[in-house]
Amino acid sequence: MNSALGAAGELAIRSLIERAPLAGTLAQAFKAKGFTLALVGGPVRDAILGRLGNDLDFTTNAHPQETKKILQSWAENIWEIGIAFGTVAGKRGETTVEITTYRSEHYDPDSRKPAVEFGRDILGDLSRRDFTVNAMALELTGDAPEFIDPFNGLQDLAKRLLRTPVLPDDSFTDDPLRMMRAARFASQLDFEIHPDALLSITALAGRITIVSAERIRDEFIKIMTSPNPRVGITILVDTGLAQIILPEIPKLRLEIDEHHHHKDVYEHSITVLEQAIMLEERLGGVNLIIRLAALLHDIGKPKTRNLIEGGGVSFHHHEVVGARLVKKRLQELRFDSHTIEAVETLTALHLRFHGYGDGEWSDAAVRRYVRDAGDLLGHLHVLTRADCTTRNKAKASLLSKTYDSLEARITILMEQEELSKIRPDLDGAQVMAILNLKPSREVGAAMDFLMELRMEQGLIGEEQATQLLLDWWKNRGTK
Repeated sequence: MNSALGAAGELAIRSLIERAPLAGTLAQAFKAKGFTLALVGGPVRDAILGRLGNDLDFTTNAHPQETKKILQSWAENIWEIGIAFGTVAGKRGETTVEITTYRSEHYDPDSRKPAVEFGRDILGDLSRRDFTVNAMALELTGDAPEFIDPFNGLQDLAKRLLRTPVLPDDSFTDDPLRMMRAARFASQLDFEIHPDALLSITALAGRITIVSAERIRDEFIKIMTSPNPRVGITILVDTGLAQIILPEIPKLRLEIDEHHHHKDVYEHSITVLEQAIMLEERLGGVNLIIRLAALLHDIGKPKTRNLIEGGGVSFHHHEVVGARLVKKRLQELRFDSHTIEAVETLTALHLRFHGYGDGEWSDAAVRRYVRDAGDLLGHLHVLTRADCTTRNKAKASLLSKTYDSLEARITILMEQEELSKIRPDLDGAQVMAILNLKPSREVGAAMDFLMELRMEQGLIGEEQATQLLLDWWKNRGTK
């Protein structure tokens, strides 16, 4: 072992001892049964980088059932959902471990599931890893811990370079999701992708279609919640992957005519995303919903683009079209219903602020804004502020001040009227008693009338609401 490997191994061992001391006892449990155990993949990389967490990945020559037996005596609880693929997981204290039998797997060209074959040694196992920086291991069951780096992952780690252990075409053909993983690691770790790997991803992008929507979604989420999503999104677009998994994004690269009738919608959307990230502390930290809404809020523009006679361009109702497209795309990517509904709502509402002119908002308009945003009001505040990407400082300052004024108005009305719990002055039971009705459409229509009354006039009290309800009922000409 050369000095660089020795230093890296020592750093990884120190990090492991300090931050995951239970790894030693786990290794002893495997050694006592005559098996090997090595820390492998991302945890080795992170140990060298000094950022090791509590989720550890190991590889072993023990078959899954043997691993399960050992974990049952070592862990506080275990789960074997991945045992068919050679993986058994367990947790002890704050440490979660996943232990996988040496594998040598390949994907059938038309299959979404790997054909798993257990390997004979750790070198074969490392050769099937996604990138060299994840193909390093720390063998823990020998006389002394041994750092293993057959593909110069340490060198690539120093260069901040993503390179495949085998030929890129072979690696990405075996598991096409590795192409998205390259974009994800570039975003998460600020690494560059080796030119050969980028060429291979571009050539093989179509192969991503055999990967399940759930796996694609999970990688996309990791890109979106990384420190720099722009990097990963740009890779997805430039290589053609986005054209397959999220085609609405590359479509935002609308051709700009010689008169510059509109700004680059793609660049605008990425900028809105970055500005939303700068504001997301208002939402408690990294927030997937606001990031998705920021990226996708304008995806209705390509379908609604219309050149105006005499110059200019319009995107009439692009927020309505965009909300529909957002729902369809996120459903296809198997996002949960809460996330889908939230991003759809924010997309539909992202222009609402600009529809009220220069800030002369009536109380009724403020109430409607709060009611329609509901629990997403804080998200809408962030999205609306982030959506200002003009380079005109005076215009940007005016928009910011106008929105400051709106938020102040909302705060005042919240205190006066509890806008977050906005409801009519009368409930359904009272309406039925006053109008002598049974549950019916007429009751629903009456409640709609009272809600509109609440929006327009605020809290007016039960007595006045009753009188206005009776007047409304009489004027409908209904007995």
